Amino acid sequence: MKNSKFVIEKLSKLFEKGLVSSKDLTNELMNILRSKRDEIVFRMKLTSKDEFDILKKRVENLEMKINQSNNKKIKKTRRVKKF
Repeated sequence: MKNSKFVIEKLSKLFEKGLVSSKDLTNELMNILRSKRDEIVFRMKLTSKDEFDILKKRVENLEMKINQSNNKKIKKTRRVKKF
């Protein structure tokens, strides 16, 4: 109960002084959340959507080249007729 009174008193003082408006509070919360998100992404070493799409296309191209080279190797050889 004592802690809740302390929090309520602090909030009421902020509103009385006019230091906090809903827009400022929203912007501050969004900035905090963005920085936390960026920090988590940096720690996990994730790639962006653009980088992922580029890597995906490169892998598809490499798979196509591998398949094409395998198809060339499968062709049957012809025997030469002996006279």
